[in-house]
Amino acid sequence: MKRFLIAVLAVGLPMVVAESVLAQGGSRGTASISLGGKTVSVEYGRPSLKGRSVTELLEQLKAGDFWRLGANKSTTFSTAADLQFADVTVPAGEYSLWAEREADNSWKLVFNKQHGQWGTQHDASQDLASVPLKQTKASSSAEMVTISLTKGGGGGIIAIQWGDMKLIGSFKAK
Repeated sequence: MKRFLIAVLAVGLPMVVAESVLAQGGSRGTASISLGGKTVSVEYGRPSLKGRSVTELLEQLKAGDFWRLGANKSTTFSTAADLQFADVTVPAGEYSLWAEREADNSWKLVFNKQHGQWGTQHDASQDLASVPLKQTKASSSAEMVTISLTKGGGGGIIAIQWGDMKLIGSFKAK
């Protein structure tokens, strides 16, 4: 009986893992940095442009609409340190990340207390904080959404790129 159970697990578990990965329908990306010995990381889906223009795709978002910053499962931002984004503090913890388009076409990075939900299920009542993002034109185009975390300015920089659009925010560990 023990051998039978081990055989079932040996065959079944890889199938469940493969089914879960395939159900996500695309690749996932990760980025992380260490600030003061504490890790800040992000895990996200990576949709592709597939010949489309990022401008066309994002023009569909109206003021107050949210972009899930990836695909499939929500983008998860984890920090072991309290972070300071300008005058906004984001406590250590796990959050889903969203970008909100403003009326003037600027962007805000939104930290939501829920994480792990499907990426289209944004519950604004769970928003913890939002911080402004600076939009720039990237020097080269990214076919897939790319989120990077790098050190800079005495802290960290988060950069979200898709096509030639790049959204940037900076933060420091408290």
